[in-house]
Amino acid sequence: MGDGRGEEPLGADETLHLRVDALRADETMQLRVPPPPEPPAPGGGRAERRRGARSAGRERTATAGGAVTAALGPLGRLLATLGRLLAPLAPYARRMAPYARSLKPVYPRPGRSGWRRWIPSWRQWLGATLTSFGLLSAFLVTAYAMTDIPDNLNSYATQQDNVYFWSDGTPMARTGWVQRQAMPLKDIPPDVRWAVLAAENESFYSDPGISAKGITRAVFRTLGQGDTEGGSTITQQYVKNVYLTQNQTISRKFTEAMIALKLDNKMSKDQILEGYLNTSWFGRGSYGIQRAAQAYYGKDVGKLNASEAAMLASLLKGAGLYDPTLNKANHARAVERWSWILDRMVKIGKLSPRERATYTKYPEPLKSNPLYNTGAQSDYLVELASQYAKKAGHLTDKQFDLGGYQIYTTFDRKREKALTDAVTKARKKARQDDPATARNGHYGAASVTADGRILAVYGGPDHRKQGYNESNATTVPAGTAFTPFVYAAGLEHGVHTTRDGPATPVTPDSVYNGDDGVPVTTPEGPYWDRSGKKVTAHNDGGRSYGQITLREAMAKSVNTPFMQLGMDAGLDTVRRTAIDSGLLSASMGPQVPALSLGNSTPSAIRMASGYATFAAGGTHTEPYSVRRITRNGSPVPLATPHPRRAVGTKVAEEVTEALTDSFRTAHPEAAAGRSGVSGKAGTTEKDTAAWYVGTADSVSTAIVVYRIDLARSLEPLPLKGLAGTSANSVPYALWSAATGLG
Repeated sequence: MGDGRGEEPLGADETLHLRVDALRADETMQLRVPPPPEPPAPGGGRAERRRGARSAGRERTATAGGAVTAALGPLGRLLATLGRLLAPLAPYARRMAPYARSLKPVYPRPGRSGWRRWIPSWRQWLGATLTSFGLLSAFLVTAYAMTDIPDNLNSYATQQDNVYFWSDGTPMARTGWVQRQAMPLKDIPPDVRWAVLAAENESFYSDPGISAKGITRAVFRTLGQGDTEGGSTITQQYVKNVYLTQNQTISRKFTEAMIALKLDNKMSKDQILEGYLNTSWFGRGSYGIQRAAQAYYGKDVGKLNASEAAMLASLLKGAGLYDPTLNKANHARAVERWSWILDRMVKIGKLSPRERATYTKYPEPLKSNPLYNTGAQSDYLVELASQYAKKAGHLTDKQFDLGGYQIYTTFDRKREKALTDAVTKARKKARQDDPATARNGHYGAASVTADGRILAVYGGPDHRKQGYNESNATTVPAGTAFTPFVYAAGLEHGVHTTRDGPATPVTPDSVYNGDDGVPVTTPEGPYWDRSGKKVTAHNDGGRSYGQITLREAMAKSVNTPFMQLGMDAGLDTVRRTAIDSGLLSASMGPQVPALSLGNSTPSAIRMASGYATFAAGGTHTEPYSVRRITRNGSPVPLATPHPRRAVGTKVAEEVTEALTDSFRTAHPEAAAGRSGVSGKAGTTEKDTAAWYVGTADSVSTAIVVYRIDLARSLEPLPLKGLAGTSANSVPYALWSAATGLG
């Protein structure tokens, strides 16, 4: 057959079968085999190149991992160690991978409806829980293995006294704030030990050194409130005392727990308890139960009873909150916790109910630490300087009591001696002249420079017998020594003769009525007191002076013009001017006409500081007693005060001129040939205090003599001649001796 194109006829196989290409024998009858391997290239085969690439990748990963580990520090090392420990588990992890993938939740879950579609199955919950538990266990085991008990103790082991220096750099006092005396546990009575355990850790002898519940509570408090108070066993507290810092952080808490676990396995419980009792802080500069017993009760720890032990144990919660001598709120807290501790001792079987029933009265401690005082006047200086150092240096009591501080004070040795000698002599003479009156006599004195430095103070006869600091007490009225602040207020702000009218300027030559018994007036008329009587002003001795200028009134100590000037300038203005000049707002008296004649009760330090403002040209610098602090040679940042404007320069000069006239009028012989000296006496209405405040060579000194029976109250008593007379004034005699004029 053909299609007319001349082709040859097809064979049988071409007509009866499909046409296919010819096949080679090896492709139809034999297995297909790979071709022979190619000869290796000079640089290695493909497999070797792949292996080389993987090796290089691992090297790069190892290098990067090392860099990350170094960057993360201890945490990086912990993670690296954890990785090495878990490496043998890798094959098993690969085998478990398919099962783990089956736990991968499919959301929304098939075969469920509603909210159940989004809830993992119980297998997934179980897997997640077991995985988390395993990882946490591995982490804790690794952390425990890597934590070592430090070989060196913290700064507690190198405690030092705090050293105070005079302004010339010579040593003034070495306080011995850090008072510690280690006591063997056998010498500490069981009642004392169990009072502490009942208060802090009653399960001490059975716990592993940490409290999981307490740590959890502390962590939650930290996350929620920003602190880590509470939650520590005695072992943990001991670790913190001797090995770690006092920083309140989660990392410190974790390290504390790890060391506590190891320490609990290394030391006996008695050894840990002994160390804790000898290193804990009890306040009053005392570390250890022995020093605490001496500081609060003046006896050795072996002589404490259960009641006294419970009181000391309460201080471990915070001496600043539970020292009952600090304030009434502390006392109430201390009594409550003392009772609770005794009840806990009964509950744990360490105090019989019968003995507990005998402890119904709180064991009041000593009012001050007997180890603190030396009896010298420097005790009062140390008290002032330490208070200022902690405040300006932002140091807690606990930090300061650890010691090692060098406090460079502003106190001048020569001025301090001159002031102390003068007051000591006056006290001795008063006891000889009138022992009964002199018994309750007090002499506050302070010298302050124009730039705020406190050069000298007289605090009292003996700090061991009288902790009350006479130079810093706000107990007696300033009297007429206050009138310069009234004068400054009038000169600075003017007066108002009508209720809402403009201020009228006041000058030193402004004239006021100086007669005795002049009624005090307001723009509306006479000022009436609450009893319905007109308020009148009086001069010393009932003397009248007629019309008198303000400068002359200041020079002659005429009172009545300044009571009226205070009303005209505004009592709130007078109050503000006095505070701006250096008096404390807490010491200011009621805003009644008597404010202008000194119903306020500033301390001697503050009165000297106020007059120093006038000497400084109207700028005030808060008084300070510490100029520099170091700790083991390193500077401690100190917030030193800066001058600020209180009154104008011209006003300050006019006040100083009036005070200079006052000094010259009252003491012409001492004023002869001397310049730069000003001052004024101050008397009170009920003769409860006598002052002399003045400035010489840019140093202002305030002296106040008064009587108070400290055993009864802080209410001032009549002087009864203790301060002398106007012609023979004891305050002025002390002032002239302190300033070198006497």
